[in-house]
Amino acid sequence: MKLSIVATLYHSSSYVDEFYERITKEVLQITDDYEIIFVDDGSPDDSLQKCISLHNKDKKVKVIELSRNFGHHKAIMTGLSHAKGDFVFLIDVDLEEEPELLGKFWNELQGSEDIDVIYGVQENRKGGWFERWSGGLFWNIINFLSTTKIPHNMITARLMTNQYNKELLRYKESELFIGGIWADAGFNQREIKVYKSSSSTTTYTTRKKISLLVNSITSFSSKPLVYIFNIGLVTTFISFLFILKLVFDKVFFDIAFEGWTSLIVSVWFFGGLIILLLGIIGIYLSKIFIEVKNRPYSIVRKFYGGNS
Repeated sequence: MKLSIVATLYHSSSYVDEFYERITKEVLQITDDYEIIFVDDGSPDDSLQKCISLHNKDKKVKVIELSRNFGHHKAIMTGLSHAKGDFVFLIDVDLEEEPELLGKFWNELQGSEDIDVIYGVQENRKGGWFERWSGGLFWNIINFLSTTKIPHNMITARLMTNQYNKELLRYKESELFIGGIWADAGFNQREIKVYKSSSSTTTYTTRKKISLLVNSITSFSSKPLVYIFNIGLVTTFISFLFILKLVFDKVFFDIAFEGWTSLIVSVWFFGGLIILLLGIIGIYLSKIFIEVKNRPYSIVRKFYGGNS
């Protein structure tokens, strides 16, 4: 098979039909040997039913129904694991990323030697000032704590060779940060500046965004644990110097130990700091707990269009 198109579904009912029409028109300009794989990530609307109807009319459409909502990144990996094409195009259904990017990415990939991945990067972040600011902060924090440089403002849309896709699927962790493994997998990748609209209502609430940040850091980087050690080392050193000062003042100047208020503030401060650091360690332990179970990152309830 020449080309596989993978797209995830979540609250996507109003976009499915238009997406299908536009992506089909675009892919037919490249090849008639293709498949379109929709992954239903437990969408509560009728996205699944619409895709099944498309499958009944067009056998090039395949639908993966997950048993529940596992999350965007895990749904993506599930879809990629079923792609059979020599090239795989990944995109969201919500039309914020134009289906016509397929042709643009295809021409770029075919016109370049030794390029394995073409991916999109937002030229300007969508949304209001807070969304732009928080998005920029997210990528700055991730890159500060990551040993692998991750491009800022990546979008889902990307065109990949089959070889890259196969290597990507070797990442088996249950708690994954897909932007991190896209970069960590290596290969020759090229970014293209694209425009991403904000026509749909985001399903990422502030709580989900914070959760995504925490999960992205703790599932992809061990640097916070190193920083915990450094904080402990510096705190111990400063405390030791302060103890030496107090002993020196008492022995040579007979200055009594004073400062009940400062003592209580210090106790509360360092007590809170210890709880915070233990909490970070606890998150990493919970990740280990999840990973050693070796559970699948998603479960397919039904596959329409072939053998799962």
